[in-house]
Amino acid sequence: MARRIETLFLAGPAGRLETIIEEPEDGRISGAALVLHPHPQHGGTMHNKVVYRLARGLRSSGCGVLRFNYRGVNLSEGEYGGAIGETEDARAGLSELRRRYPGLPLVLAGFSFGARIALRLAIDEAGAERVVAAGFPTVYPDREYVYDVPIPKHFVHSTHDEFGPEADMTAFFDSLPEPKQIEWVRAADHFFRDNLEGLEQAVLKIGRERNAVRPT
Repeated sequence: MARRIETLFLAGPAGRLETIIEEPEDGRISGAALVLHPHPQHGGTMHNKVVYRLARGLRSSGCGVLRFNYRGVNLSEGEYGGAIGETEDARAGLSELRRRYPGLPLVLAGFSFGARIALRLAIDEAGAERVVAAGFPTVYPDREYVYDVPIPKHFVHSTHDEFGPEADMTAFFDSLPEPKQIEWVRAADHFFRDNLEGLEQAVLKIGRERNAVRPT
């Protein structure tokens, strides 16, 4: 069975948001996932290779996946909102996921800047089950909010991430409260160069663990 792919525009707080929704090939959906792209002022879009692999890993684990372009990116209306606006864009995406998949657990996921926004959303979005943060950039000092994330935090990180060096990421991860998990991927840089497949498999593993612990 071919997977369902839908392109659409969502109504966002600053105008329409260019969006893609994809569902598992077998049509069996056990969760819903929002996947957020990296910094819009540094070329980030929903078609970023890491974002695509994040989405595919979550879809393979049984999630209906929504990814979109933040305001001002490609066909999305508006202009850069200093992370605050992009967080509100993400809430619009979550609202659409809840509408389409009522009652299913929600996964928040993102890469780099998108990981930061996903973790911020995880603090106060009721119904979010867990958050997957790929390439969390430890070089930025503003990260105290991560300590307030109450749901399971799954970090997926390159062993040669120039924006989150292994020693820095390890120290930060060790300081965080439970529940938490980290998957190290042997890759050449922040963008998981030379091992995007390893990134995808790490995300798929997290998704399968999610299914394994859910009551039947």
